[in-house]
Amino acid sequence: FFFVADNCRMLGRHFRGIASTSLRRGYATVSDTIEGRKMFQQYLQTSLPTEGRCTDVLVSSLEAENVEWMFGIPGEENLDLLDSLAKSHRRQGGAKMKLVVTRHEQAAGFMAATVGRLTGHPAACLSTLGPGATNFSTALAYGFLGGFPMICITGQKPIRHSKQGAFQILDVVGHFSEITKMTKSVDDPDLISPAVRNAILTSREEKPGPVHLEIAEDIAALPVHKEAGWIFPCPTRSPIGRGRRPLVEPKAIDHAVALIHSAKRPLICIAAGANRKRTQNAMKVLMQKTGLMAVCTQMGKGVVSEDNPGYIGCTALSDNDLVHVAIKNADLIINVGHDISEKPPFIMEHNKPPLVIHLNFTRPNVDPVYFPHLVMVGDISEAVWQLAARIRAQSHWNFGPFQLVKDRSVQMLWNSPYATSDAWPMTVQRLVADVRKVMPADGIVSLDNGMYKIWFARQYKTLQPNTLLLDNALATMGAGLPCAMAAKLVFPERVSLAVCGDGGFMMNSQEIETALRLKQHIVCIVLNNKSYGMIAWKAHSMGMDDFGLEYGNPDFALYARSYGAIGHNVTAPGEFETILRKAIEEPGVHIIDLPITYESSDAALHDELPKEVATLQEAVGKMIAEHDAALAAMADDLRD
Repeated sequence: FFFVADNCRMLGRHFRGIASTSLRRGYATVSDTIEGRKMFQQYLQTSLPTEGRCTDVLVSSLEAENVEWMFGIPGEENLDLLDSLAKSHRRQGGAKMKLVVTRHEQAAGFMAATVGRLTGHPAACLSTLGPGATNFSTALAYGFLGGFPMICITGQKPIRHSKQGAFQILDVVGHFSEITKMTKSVDDPDLISPAVRNAILTSREEKPGPVHLEIAEDIAALPVHKEAGWIFPCPTRSPIGRGRRPLVEPKAIDHAVALIHSAKRPLICIAAGANRKRTQNAMKVLMQKTGLMAVCTQMGKGVVSEDNPGYIGCTALSDNDLVHVAIKNADLIINVGHDISEKPPFIMEHNKPPLVIHLNFTRPNVDPVYFPHLVMVGDISEAVWQLAARIRAQSHWNFGPFQLVKDRSVQMLWNSPYATSDAWPMTVQRLVADVRKVMPADGIVSLDNGMYKIWFARQYKTLQPNTLLLDNALATMGAGLPCAMAAKLVFPERVSLAVCGDGGFMMNSQEIETALRLKQHIVCIVLNNKSYGMIAWKAHSMGMDDFGLEYGNPDFALYARSYGAIGHNVTAPGEFETILRKAIEEPGVHIIDLPITYESSDAALHDELPKEVATLQEAVGKMIAEHDAALAAMADDLRD
C-alpha cells in the first residue's frame, strides 16, 4: 500500500510538472503560435488555380516551378506550346520562363543540362517529334550519366484522330527510356500539371538527371477542365524553399570516425556528386582542422581550391599518374560523391587496402572494381561538417608520402618547361598555363572533349566549384560551345570561355549565331590540329598509325566573321595571351583559331611520366617503411 501510494505521489508530481511546463510554454509562445499559423497557411495555400488549354497549364506549371529557361527548336506538333509561350512573353512584366531558339536540338539539350548542372534546378528543352526528338539523344545521355537535372518536352502526331499514318512517328518514349530517369506521354490534358510536378521532383532527386514529357498535337490543344485546373504544391512556393535532403545515419558517422582515426594514411577523394558550393566550405574546414589531404576526379575539380595546401592532384588519367602513387599508398579512402558513371579514380581489390568509405547522396553501384566497405548515404555537406566536428588529428598519421606526391606534381605540371615553351604550333601545356593566367578565379571554362581535357584536368588550377566544366561520364564531343553559352546565361557577370578541339567545335559551331542573337560576350578557343587528337594518342600508345583520323579545316577566324562574330588568328605563342585578354575585355562573340600540337603531350605521358611514377613510388615506399619502423620502435619502448 505504502509502495503504491509513494509511486502515485511521484507520478502526480511528474504530471503536474509536465502540465505546469506546458502552461508556461503556452503563455510564452503565443507569438510563436501566430507565426506557426502563418506558416501553416503558407503551406496549405501552395496550390495555384490555373486555366486554359493543356499547353497554357504546362507553361504556367513550369513557371511556378521556377524553370527559367527553355531551349530548342519548335515544330508544327508543338505550335500550341509556342503560342502559350508567346502569351507568357507578352504578359506585363515579361515571361518568367524565357525561350531560346537554337540551331540544333543537341545544342539545346546541352544548354539545358548545363543550367541544371550549375543551378541544381532543371531547365527545359523543346523539340518536335521524330527527327527533332531523336536529336536530343546525346544531350539526354550527357545529362543522365553526368547527373544534370533537365526536362525535355517533345511533340507527337495526334493520338486520337491522326490521318497521316506512320509519317515521322517513332516510339520516342521507348527510345528515351534508357537515357532518362522518367519518360511519359501525357494523354489527358487534365494530367499535365501533376506530370510536371512529378517530372521536376524526379529530375532533382538524387542522382539528378533528365526527364521527358511527350505531348501529342491534339492533346496540346485541348482545354483543361476547371476542376483539374490547379498547379500542384511545390517547395519553391513554401517556406522551406527547395526542400532538404536526409542526413547520414549517426551510427555510420561513428564508424567512419573510428576507422579514419585508426588508419595510418587516410585520404579524401572528391568526385562529381560533391561539386556544390556548400560542400566546398565544409571540406575546407575538415582539411584545415585535421590535416587530411585530398585528390579529386575530373568532375570533382573545384570542390577543394587547388591553392589549398592539402590538395594533391586530379585523377585525370585512369592509372599510373603521379597522383595514383598517393592513392595506391593510402590505407583508407573517404570517397566523396563518386558513382561509377565517371571513370573510377582507383581500382579496388578484395581484402586488400585501401579500406573505402563511400559518402554520397545515393548508395553505391557495386561492380568488380568498386565495392566500398562502409556506406554513408545522405547529404554530403552535412556529413562532412559532422566529420569535421568529430575527427581529431592523430599522431600516427603519416601524410609525408602525400606531400611528396604533391611537391613532385607541382614541379612536373605547373613548373614544366612545356608550360612556357615557345614551340609552334603551341604546346597544350602552355595553352593551359596561359588560360589560367588570364582567367579570373570565378571565370567558367567549358571544355569540349579531346586530348586537351586531360591536360586541363591535370594542370589547370581550379579555385571554385563548377568553374571547369568538363564531362568525364559520357565524354561527348560538341558540348563545349553550348555549355559556355548556358553558363553565360546563368552567370552573365562572369567570364565564360569555351575550349574546343576543331572536331568538336564543328559539331555545334552553328550556335555562334545563337550567341550573337542573345548578345552574349563569350570567348571560344578552337584548337586547330586537323585531327582527332585523343584517338591518335590512344593509337600511338597501342603502336598503331593515325589512319582515318585526319581532316581539313576552314580558317576559323574567317568562319566566325561570316556570322558577324569577331575572329582572331594566333600566329605565334607569344600572341595568344594578349589576344585572349583582349577577347575577354571586349564585348562580343570571339572565336580564336589556335594551332596546337600534342607532341609534347606524347613525350610527357609516354616517355617521361612512367619513369617519374616509378621513381616517386620508390621514394614513397621508403618513406612509409621508415615511418612504420619508427612507430614499431615507439610501441616496443612503451611495452618495455
